Amino acid sequence: MLKSPMRIAQLVILFATILRLIWAYVLEASNDEAYHYLYTIHPDWSYFDHPPMTAWIAHIGLWLCGGWVHPLSLRLGFVLLFAASNWILFLWTRRWFGERAGLGAVVALSLSAYFTAAGGVFALPDGPFFFFAVLTMWQLSEALVANKQWAWLGVGVGFAGAMLSKYHGVFLPAGAILYLLATPGTRSQFLKPGPYVAVLMGCIGFLPVVYWNSQHEWASFKFQGGRAVGKEGMEFHPEGLLAWLGGPIAYLLPWIWYAMIRELLPRLWHFRKSAGIERLLVCLSIGPLAFFFLVSMSRWVLLHWNLIGFVPMYLLVGRTWAEIAEARPAYARSRLMMMVLALFGIIAFAIAQARFGIIPFPGKDPTADISGWESVAAELEQRHLLDNPDQFLITNRWYDSGQLAFAIRNRRPVVCYNSIDARGFYFWSKPEDWVGKTGLFVMLDEPDEAKVRSEFSGFFTKFDLIAEFPMTRGGNAFRTVRVYRAQKQIIPYPFLFKSEKK
Repeated sequence: MLKSPMRIAQLVILFATILRLIWAYVLEASNDEAYHYLYTIHPDWSYFDHPPMTAWIAHIGLWLCGGWVHPLSLRLGFVLLFAASNWILFLWTRRWFGERAGLGAVVALSLSAYFTAAGGVFALPDGPFFFFAVLTMWQLSEALVANKQWAWLGVGVGFAGAMLSKYHGVFLPAGAILYLLATPGTRSQFLKPGPYVAVLMGCIGFLPVVYWNSQHEWASFKFQGGRAVGKEGMEFHPEGLLAWLGGPIAYLLPWIWYAMIRELLPRLWHFRKSAGIERLLVCLSIGPLAFFFLVSMSRWVLLHWNLIGFVPMYLLVGRTWAEIAEARPAYARSRLMMMVLALFGIIAFAIAQARFGIIPFPGKDPTADISGWESVAAELEQRHLLDNPDQFLITNRWYDSGQLAFAIRNRRPVVCYNSIDARGFYFWSKPEDWVGKTGLFVMLDEPDEAKVRSEFSGFFTKFDLIAEFPMTRGGNAFRTVRVYRAQKQIIPYPFLFKSEKK
């Protein structure tokens, strides 16, 4: 039975899911995850940063855990969904290249750092988006290559889910259109109802996002659009190109990235000779890769933005790895062992650094964002600073406010007083709600504390330091927390938010 590639793939998915559950339990919430927890506290049609799917999946995990709020329960839905994503990738790959290739694709995905972490563990939009993107691509291959018209319904479901997860979903039909335009004999699809039904389903599914934006000055569209195209002009920025190239190398890990490039570049170079499923996979890849390449020439791009362009290559990598395993089994086993050990070493180091800070980084510790907030909540609790039910908490950074709210499990309302970038906090309460109330201003490693005190003290009758203590991990101090009692707010805090806020 264990010689069956499908059975082995199932065991790989099960084993990897168990490891991800352990990882989800031992790590504190990251900045984005803690902030996304507040999506579940403020249910809405959509949100300033992202469409609502992140909130829905987070809700499922919390519900499965009976309302228990913990990093594990917040992440549970995302871990389970990624297991389903692995299975869909296996089925999709098996459909075109056989079970052995399906197993290879699952192994390659499990060894890709960003997808196995951001997509497979953390409460981020990437996990749901990956699931629906793979579902969409699978169904597109059935509709376009196998010419099965019923598959357009699956395309519509996947497309709607992808658009409800992340705005990157717009690239999915772009790849299909490119394939139809570039492939003689397929353009008759434009005369059939299937593609239009799929697009209509996706647009209908996307209506909650459109409705929310229509009620909030199109804020999310302008925010995310501004991040993609910016306002810096068209000057050449080489650092953007470095991010476009280096992000996939770092996030997929160099050996996975190389395996994908070896599949993509020859097929792109000989595109006219490609056909069928391989041509479609190339079309689905080059859309987002080309778009973010152009964007990166004029501005900085986030390192993970173009990763969706590599997803179709998992099928081809899986097939190649299956062929290598059959022809050179000893070499395949040794190479697989090295990749597994390397990934486990990276994960073990990340967990140890986040929990204990074993290495003092000269600059910013990359794990600092998932460390220490549990100690802050414990300190506030021990000092009885959360006892007053009429008191609210304040920080001047949206991610600190999110972390603080999650750390105290939202026992007291938390706001963000940042006139330019308060993210969702701008929408989750009204400035006048806090007039007449006393707050606790939690300040973390503020480089210009006097300036911050001067900026905020005028909004309150008194603004006095009442506590100072270290943020700790593993018992070791690594940041400083100061708490000010902001006595009786006098006037509303003047947010300067407009639709162009970035």
